[in-house]
Amino acid sequence: MNLQREYTTVLSIAGSDGSGGAGIQADLKTIAASGCYGLSVITAVTAQNTLGVGAAHQLPAGFIKAQFMTIAEDIRIDSVKIGMLGSTEAAETVSELLKMLDGVPVVLDTVLRSTGGKSLFPASGKSTMKQLLFPIATLVTPNLLEAAMLTGKERKPASRDEVEGTALELHRSGARSVLVKGGHGEGSECLDCLLHEGRFHWFSNRKIDTQNTHGTGCTLSSAIASQLALGVEMVDAVATGIAYTRAAILEGSRWRLGHGHGPLHHFPGR
Repeated sequence: MNLQREYTTVLSIAGSDGSGGAGIQADLKTIAASGCYGLSVITAVTAQNTLGVGAAHQLPAGFIKAQFMTIAEDIRIDSVKIGMLGSTEAAETVSELLKMLDGVPVVLDTVLRSTGGKSLFPASGKSTMKQLLFPIATLVTPNLLEAAMLTGKERKPASRDEVEGTALELHRSGARSVLVKGGHGEGSECLDCLLHEGRFHWFSNRKIDTQNTHGTGCTLSSAIASQLALGVEMVDAVATGIAYTRAAILEGSRWRLGHGHGPLHHFPGR
């Protein structure tokens, strides 16, 4: 009797963060903590720490393709998380590659700039992201600032009506489902809004008082991608992803690493 089990896999397509708090490193930790096997295609290498991104080196599109093809020809991919792409050319390459994965859920974390304000994707490429990646994404996960940038607004949406209106605009731009993350909102509550199959679902949680929030967006999108890989329905996948991310933030708030925005603890309770 063959008792071997197959892994449930999640492929992260993103940049590398040598400090371990965000990007590929945070994704792989999250995927492992979620009970899945992490695969990676690196789009860029960054020089960064808890204080910010000092520099970024974009990998050639041909090498991004080579990484993907080498994995795909050998290992089944059950879901995909897209993070930092770094260039319009990388976005075009990834969109073509993902057309090969029929029916595989794709979570697009619309990384446009770092927490410190450094651009991680050219402003001129936002239309490319919407035209090529939104239609193949199962879910896009912009924060309030990214949602404003992607819809051409000068300020981030503030009220529930504005957030819902922005989510609708992104949906009309081609995104199947949209999660507008509320961590950058005012007040003591974090209000995340999911637009899925024509309905709005709101998730409200009290903010955790900590500066250790480096890689929060990477973590959440990877956690959701892991749940989708495991066959969980969208609303429950988002709820589980938010709960995991909150636990990682809370656990990370008790630790100190570096002198800036420290990382989450991706294995809470361990």
